[in-house]
Amino acid sequence: MTAGALDKPVAFIETGIFDLVDPSPKQATIAYLGPVEWDRSGDLSYVLWVQIAPGVGGHRIDDITSRGAVAIELDDGPMVLSAMDLSKVGSPYRPIKPLGQTAYFKVDTAMLKRMAASRKLVLNLRASDLTRVDFVPVAPPRVALGQFIHDRDIGGE
Repeated sequence: MTAGALDKPVAFIETGIFDLVDPSPKQATIAYLGPVEWDRSGDLSYVLWVQIAPGVGGHRIDDITSRGAVAIELDDGPMVLSAMDLSKVGSPYRPIKPLGQTAYFKVDTAMLKRMAASRKLVLNLRASDLTRVDFVPVAPPRVALGQFIHDRDIGGE
């Protein structure tokens, strides 16, 4: 089995943690997302790798493997992701410190193409108080995701 991945995962920063009235120091939680292609002797499958690097003073994130905890908002609407149990499989991405939660989510080529084509890509996570927290990309992810689609030769499907 071989894996194809981005050189660097896409970084997303937590929104809505800064309060001008509260002077306590805060550091946003960072979420990382990276597509992975698994090639099992020509049988291709795709997943999204997500890692949470917890911050200080922000939202506490719920278990990202629980049902409905992770969604992606695109131009054409939200898509709830479902976690997979791939705990015994090594990741093509290096863990980013501080290490929080890591999970894999199954996607298909149509979803990867939607993500690469979308001008809006927001990662939406459930906090432990059951509110929803948006994470916006640090840099536009379209180029990196488009390159992944091109490199894996899945753009023409």
